[in-house]
Amino acid sequence: MTWQPHITVATIIEDQGRFLLVEEFKAGQHVFNQPAGHLEANESLLQAALRETLEETAWEVELTGIVGIYLYTAPSNGVTYQRICFAARALKHHPQRVLDSDIVRAVWMTRDELLADPTRWRSELVPRCIDDYLNGPLHSLTLIRD
Repeated sequence: MTWQPHITVATIIEDQGRFLLVEEFKAGQHVFNQPAGHLEANESLLQAALRETLEETAWEVELTGIVGIYLYTAPSNGVTYQRICFAARALKHHPQRVLDSDIVRAVWMTRDELLADPTRWRSELVPRCIDDYLNGPLHSLTLIRD
């Protein structure tokens, strides 16, 4: 069997102590995640983060830095993901835009609201990325080389 990691992006968007998250329906349960998804062919990591955020939240954002790069193996299926997590600033909301089909809604939540129910995290990367964002450092986008 060939082992192949999946490259994903995620975006942390904060506004006055609230974070833009998505509620999605996975494995029969409603869970929270950052706007996130897979890198597509012929797409840069920056483009993927912007696209996934818009598709999942209807928000245009400006990327402001890199929170971290994570290697995560999902216990549910053994798939390994490499997640590049970006920080961003919300620019413009498009409330009429239809969200991706597996997204229930986009929601602004505080860290405490998210931490209140760990059973609703998509993975432990969700709070970890928020904590890493809050604790810094935030790395320059120039770290990414296309």
